[in-house]
Amino acid sequence: MSLLTGSANTIKYVLFAFNLIFMITGIILIAVGIGVAAVFNGYATVLATNFFSIPTFLIVIGVFVIFISFFGCWGALKENYLLTLIFAILLGFIFILELAAGISGYVLRSDAETLIKNSLDGALQEYNSTNENNPYTIIWDYVQTNFDCCGVESYKDWTQFDGNLPLSCCDIPVGTVGSYNCSNAAENTRRHENGCLSTFSNFIEAHAVSLGACGIVLAIIQFFGVLFACYIAREIKIRNGITGILG
Repeated sequence: MSLLTGSANTIKYVLFAFNLIFMITGIILIAVGIGVAAVFNGYATVLATNFFSIPTFLIVIGVFVIFISFFGCWGALKENYLLTLIFAILLGFIFILELAAGISGYVLRSDAETLIKNSLDGALQEYNSTNENNPYTIIWDYVQTNFDCCGVESYKDWTQFDGNLPLSCCDIPVGTVGSYNCSNAAENTRRHENGCLSTFSNFIEAHAVSLGACGIVLAIIQFFGVLFACYIAREIKIRNGITGILG
């Protein structure tokens, strides 16, 4: 027989439903963390370790959320004061972690351009046109091709090739056979005029924002779960005549 009646009994089942939602939010955290980490991993050569810490953090939080949701489900259905209290405490801890992860995502967004510029500047000097396995060569060609850009700020950053540019700095004409020269000459209309810093950093910043938004939105949702859990724990404590925090 249920010890809770009226609004408390209703909220018990609402709390149970919320726990199912919490389990889903844990899955969402893991999915977002893995998805963004996979995107960042494709540019690992020119990204600082800061960019990988937050996705990993979200994945760990997601696993933890799924685990503690069982405490909430079982504690709510069995009207177990201790389990419900443990759930409320753990959920409060998760709320703080998610809020921290969300804020970190937005902080990373503001620092992204500076971090990326430093990485691109260093990687540009390591570009080796004679070594196709050079990771810096691979990432620069990939970025310049996919973002239609050239150099860090502009094509003028490429000074080590005596007026020539990596072929990834130009749109090679359709039907070209044999060699093709991508140069910094003024008459070259197929050269990518914009530097990679702006477009590439905007791309990375957008993913950092998605991490921040995910953390903050889910933290707000779980905040209400903490309130529900505390209320249920209090009602169970009163109706069982439990004294003290742990009964």
